[in-house]
Amino acid sequence: MAELLKPSFQKNDKRAFWLIGIFSAVVFVVVVLLGRVKLDYDPGFDIHIFATLNAVINSLIAVLLVAALIAVKAKRFLLHKQMMMASLVLSILFLVSYIIHHLLADSTPFGGEGFIRIVYFIILSTHIFLAAIILPFILYTAYRALTGEYPAHKKMAKITWPLWFYVAVTGPVIYLMISPYYT
Repeated sequence: MAELLKPSFQKNDKRAFWLIGIFSAVVFVVVVLLGRVKLDYDPGFDIHIFATLNAVINSLIAVLLVAALIAVKAKRFLLHKQMMMASLVLSILFLVSYIIHHLLADSTPFGGEGFIRIVYFIILSTHIFLAAIILPFILYTAYRALTGEYPAHKKMAKITWPLWFYVAVTGPVIYLMISPYYT
């Protein structure tokens, strides 16, 4: 039988709660403020390359999440951990690219009409809502694993994983739907 990994960090719930809460709040505030700030700067290339990069990163995250789920079901815990850590690193890269894109690009209105417009806004609204709330859950789920609290990690992951996966998949779907309207 495969052995569970040794904890990577010493448990400190109070510190973790505060760090995760502060980090999540700062990220949330920064993303919300992006709607009000635009830099008047032309980098000399199509700034929507960042939107494409975001879709690629989210796609990679979705693939890693599935692969990590398969790995943990196969009791390949180290591989699971490596893929989940890679997903976290890619999420940070996504956030940086997302911020850059929204600082440099004007908002792009969706040009579709009829039923596809309704579908787009349903996907967009659920994506935005879940993306806004998922970060502390992801971080706290990772914290439980990194401190070796595997029963708590598993219980949280059963909720966190599908939500994170949904956000990772719907990001590229939204990109594919909105990208024809980039100017």
